[in-house]
Amino acid sequence: MLKWLIRWRISAFEADLGYDASYLRDLLDRDVGAFLRFARVSGLSDYRKDVPAAACYAAKITGALREDCGPCTQLLVTMALRDGVAEETLRAVLTGDEQRMGEDARLGFAFARATLDHAPEADALRHEVERRWGPRAIISLAFAVVSSRLFPTLKYALGHGRACQRVLVSNEPVQVARLSA
Repeated sequence: MLKWLIRWRISAFEADLGYDASYLRDLLDRDVGAFLRFARVSGLSDYRKDVPAAACYAAKITGALREDCGPCTQLLVTMALRDGVAEETLRAVLTGDEQRMGEDARLGFAFARATLDHAPEADALRHEVERRWGPRAIISLAFAVVSSRLFPTLKYALGHGRACQRVLVSNEPVQVARLSA
């Protein structure tokens, strides 16, 4: 009964967001306990307090691009659009065009890149995030970066990872920037 309910929820998620979550079914079929543990950890991706959606999604998309997961990136773009992030902002994040991102997205993008690069400027960016939005915003962006790498890593490890080839913003293709380390 539990597996049936989980499968139903996965199917609803896929239908709602146009996303292939077969890696979740694979995990569920191999070990229900492992799936349940992953489900608890994956809640990190839902945490967003005191930080604008544009900043949070910029950080998430930056992490997904770094992991080169096209379906994950597409999912985040779809979610960001639903959460009210402007198309132009998303195009700018996907292409790495900091001038067109807008202030909030630019800070989320820069914070994520500096964090992923272990760059010295991460400290100044962290202070700026806290100054603008408060201490919970740092947690929000940290969880955004961590969770955006968690899903692609699991997908690739289970044999379900797919590289970024084409990402759509409102049905228009965008050539994504390569954000390799």
